[in-house]
Parts: sequence; C-alpha cells; structure tokens
Amino acid sequence: MDVEGAASRTEEKADPSPPGGFQVYKRRWLVLAAVCLLNCSNAMLWLSFAPVADKTAEHFHVSLDTVNWLSLVYLVISVPFGLVAIWMLDTIGLKCVVILCAWLNMVGSIVRELSVISVLSLGSLNVVYLLVGQCLCAIAQPLVVFAPTKVAALWFPDHQRATANMIASMSNPLGILIANVLSPALVHEGNDIPLMLGVYTGPAIFACVLATAGIRRKEPPTPPSASASQSNSQSVFAGLKMLLRNKAYLVLMFSLGGGVALFTCYSALLEQMMCVVGYSNLFAGLCGALFTVSGLIGAFLLGLYVDRTKKFTESTKIGFCLSALASIAFAVVSQFRNQAYAIAVISSVFGFFGFAIYPAAMELAVECSYPVGEGTSSGLIFVTSQILGVIYMVLLQSLAVKMKSAPHSTCTVAQGGTLDWSTPSLVLAGICSLTACFYVVAFHTTYKRIYAETSNACSISKTDDYITDEIQKGKDTD
Repeated sequence: MDVEGAASRTEEKADPSPPGGFQVYKRRWLVLAAVCLLNCSNAMLWLSFAPVADKTAEHFHVSLDTVNWLSLVYLVISVPFGLVAIWMLDTIGLKCVVILCAWLNMVGSIVRELSVISVLSLGSLNVVYLLVGQCLCAIAQPLVVFAPTKVAALWFPDHQRATANMIASMSNPLGILIANVLSPALVHEGNDIPLMLGVYTGPAIFACVLATAGIRRKEPPTPPSASASQSNSQSVFAGLKMLLRNKAYLVLMFSLGGGVALFTCYSALLEQMMCVVGYSNLFAGLCGALFTVSGLIGAFLLGLYVDRTKKFTESTKIGFCLSALASIAFAVVSQFRNQAYAIAVISSVFGFFGFAIYPAAMELAVECSYPVGEGTSSGLIFVTSQILGVIYMVLLQSLAVKMKSAPHSTCTVAQGGTLDWSTPSLVLAGICSLTACFYVVAFHTTYKRIYAETSNACSISKTDDYITDEIQKGKDTD
C-alpha cells in the first residue's frame, strides 16, 4: 500500500466534494495563481516598450520601426509556436508546459536586462540582446495563453470552471494595462530604460519560482469532474481533425478569433485615430485604460453568471451584439471634437461587453468541441486571432490616407503624421458588426461536456441505487 502517496493526497484534500462525489483540492488555487502571475508578467514584457517607444529609440539609438518590432515579434512567433504549444499542452501535460513557459519568460526578461548593463560593453549588440530576450518571451506566450481552459478543466469543479478560466484569461489584459500605466511612470527620459527593464524582471522571476515550486503535478490525484478524467481522451491530430469538421466550433473560431483581432487593432490604433481630431495622447491612454478596466469588470461578472446558469451561448451572443453597437458609436463619435465624455463612456461600454465575451467563449469552445483537448480547442482560436490580427492591421493601415489640412491635429511624426482614420474606423465597426451577425445567426451547439457529465452522474446514481437495492434484497433474504 502506498502510505506516503495516500498521506500526500490526504494533505492536499481540503475542500468539500462537489456534486457527483469528485474531489477538489486547495492546491488548485496555487496552480491558478501561478498561471495568472505568469500570464500577467508575459503581457507586461510584451508591451513594456510600446508606451515609451520614443524614449526606447533614443536610449538604444535605433529607429521607431525597430522599437515596434519588439512588440510585433510576438505576433510573428506566436503562430508557428502556437501550433507546437497546442501539441505540448494536450500531450506532455500542464505541469511541464507551465514550468517551461515560466523559465522562458524569466530567461527572456534577464536577457533583456543584459542589454543595458554597461559593464558588458555590448555596443550595437545591445539591441540584439533586447530582441533575443523578447523572442524568448514571445515563445512563452502561447504556452501560458492556452493554459486557462486546461487549468479550469483539470483542477476545478464544473461550478467553478468559468470563473477560474475568467481569472486566468483576464490576467493577460491586466498585464497590458499595467504596462501602459507603469512604463510611462518609470521612463521620463532615455536613461530610465534600465530601471524599467529591472522592474519588469522582478515579476518574471517570482512567477518562475512560484510555478516551479508550486506546480507539482500535471493534474490532481483525482479528477474534480467527470470530463476531467477524459481531458486527454483525443490525440492532438485527431482532435484537430474533429475540430475542422465541427461546424459550430469553426463558426466560434472565426467569430471569436476575429473579435480578438479587432480588439487588438483598436488598442494599437486608438491614439492614431483620435489625435487627428485633436484629442491628446493622455486622453487616448485614459480611454484605453477604461476599455481594459471595464472589460475586466465585465468578464468577472459574466464569469460568475455563466458558472451559475450555464447560458454560454446566450451571453456571448448578447455580448457580441452590444460590442458591435459600441464600435459603431465609437466610429461615429470619434470623428467630432469636444466629445471626450461620450468617447470615454463608449470605450468603457466597448470594453465591458467585448472583454466579457472572451473567457465565456473559451469555455463554450470546450463545450462544443468535447472530447477534444482544451489546449487544442483554445489554441486554435488564439492562432486564428493572431493571423486575422495581422490581416486587419494591414488592411486598416492601408485605408488611412494623408490629410492635406488638419488644423486641430495633435499627431506626431512617430504616430505617422496627420492621417485620415475615418474610413478605417468605419471599416473596423463594419467588420465587428458583420462578425456579430455571423455569430448570432450561424452558431448553434449543444453543451457536450455538460451533457457527458450529467449522463455520468445519472449513471453513477443508478449504479448506487442498484447496489443499495441488492444489499437490501440480501438482508431481506437473510
């Protein structure tokens, strides 16, 4: 008898068993915390240079295009390595993937720090070190971005899955928000760049320590739900084949992937769209912050709601429609001056409903594709969003044309000069509306994972009743 193993399992058990007799463990919150911190840290490293691009260019003596590549490298690397991450997550397991991600993230942040250590006297090679560090962090991104649905499925009972997925997923935009606020606060001139890099290295090191020491298993000793015991029932390639034949999943993949791509474009181009009319960079940054903060609130509330009601389809369809209306309102109102309050409110509404869709839709992707692995179903959506993000970004930038006269413009040369973004804004709203209409009309599915768990619970109940009846018959016979 494995006495030590039994003792270890007894120590880990803490929470009351969920319905159906499955066991949950307190350690699940430590696993969730490690993934959240890692997700947040990786997002901070991703966009640490974007808010202070001019100061970064000044410090390293490079062009703004080179600085932009420090962020764009994430989009380029995430597509091929995203496919590898899908295979790793559903084949090797959650523990190895998260720990590998944590070390890549930490080593990448340290390599970035080496680029500004004067003792090394790197000269022009400092930019190379900086880019290599960003590439390592970019390789880590898909490993942790795909993890939330896997963590929720393997460690949490059915009534906590959506909330756990929401917390882990929203730690990424939280990291983006922190980077947008912290970088300008730390960097007032080019010489402050080393300080900024050091500050961002701290959370990466702590996340690595927490993941390495805290995640001891790729899954709990016993599953928290019926579906968790079959989480890896399909191979990755068999799962991909099933997904490409699943109409409901394909509709969700292109709709959610397109939605994430549109949100990426909105965040990246917000300042350029607003400076033409005379809005300051400070106000544009405030709108971006409201967009993210209200989105975090919306995702939290919707996560709690769908955990209780399981109304994934209805909630996401409503969220898509209201997001589309908000995008139309922004495209129209942002063309006029002195509409600061209206634009701030619209940005908040856009983020509140738009961000709220993401974690709920990721859970819905698992529901409509079950028994395909969670890493495969969520990873394919992420890869799709990155590809569509590049396409949309190129399209919107190509539609922006130089203006002959813009007396109220506050745009700088770094923002591309004075460009007319009215057409790209309307096109963005049009794509958002078409995506919402496509999703509302075309998406229909059954909740396969919930149905499987319900069937399993009924089977267990019937088996227990049968055993009880047989025992009672034996007593009556005696």
